[in-house]
Amino acid sequence: MRRMFCRKLAGTAVALLACTALSPVLAQPYPSKPIRLIVPYSPGGLPDTVARALSPHLSKALGQTVFVENKPGAGGSISAAVITQSPADGYNLLVTDGPLLTISPLINKSVTYNVDKDFAPVSLVGKAPLFLAVNARVPAKTLDEFIALAKARPGKLNYGSSGIGGIHHLTAEAMKEALGLEIAHIPFKGSANSVPAMIGGEVDMVFASPPSLMGFVKSDKARLIAINSLKRSPLAPDVPALAEKSPGFDFAFNVAVLARAGTPKDITDRIATEIAKIVKQPEVVEQLQAAGVDPVGGSGEQLASALKSEGERLTAAARRANLKSE
Repeated sequence: MRRMFCRKLAGTAVALLACTALSPVLAQPYPSKPIRLIVPYSPGGLPDTVARALSPHLSKALGQTVFVENKPGAGGSISAAVITQSPADGYNLLVTDGPLLTISPLINKSVTYNVDKDFAPVSLVGKAPLFLAVNARVPAKTLDEFIALAKARPGKLNYGSSGIGGIHHLTAEAMKEALGLEIAHIPFKGSANSVPAMIGGEVDMVFASPPSLMGFVKSDKARLIAINSLKRSPLAPDVPALAEKSPGFDFAFNVAVLARAGTPKDITDRIATEIAKIVKQPEVVEQLQAAGVDPVGGSGEQLASALKSEGERLTAAARRANLKSE
């Protein structure tokens, strides 16, 4: 039928345009091929866990294979390049945490991406809070007792972090300023080192994600005394939020999905809609909470607003900590 119609139009000025408009290639709906979820970290980290929790459900909802690909290194620039060098068509999506988008460009000279110019916000998957934990030998069982102890011993207590400029470091520095505390900082290479150091008594406290702490809490080797989000977590509802002592204190970080800038909004909106449904499914809620993520399922607009707010807080904390680009 299409071939006959084109023959009838042959020789006319509209022939080429008409036949092209009827091309099945241009008429293909999204998605018509597999979708990649790019993770800027090695397998096993939080964004990787989130991506692998989403992928089978997105695949089912969209009717196409959705697979995870890890591209760690260079402060996120390797994974960002995968997105920025691919077409803006929604087939390559970045699954990451907020600090990589806000803090890495601030302190890492090797970062080549510009969040505002290179990415389109797709979905705010969830928020990932950090707990303030102390080792069992610290004579403080509550947040109030810890604050009193720190004020009675200025400069005597210390905390471990996952490294200079990380979310754990900046949360602690923000807490110190908010509560008027003087606590020394001892940086480690990742939570895999800072948490055991806290358990062994090398440092008094750490901020860390629930999965890295809960085993020690259950065995009475560590004690949770606060959380860095605006509200208490369902994982430990008896543990107060630091915002209860310092209104507005919120250093829980965002877990986000982004596409290349210029991706059609109907595509990003569709992905966001499906993710919002997925993160409400009981089995996914359980997976995400076990990884330390409180599900949200927000839109691209909500993500953009959350990242802006997070960036402002982390940038202010980085300045207070006198961080410089390296």
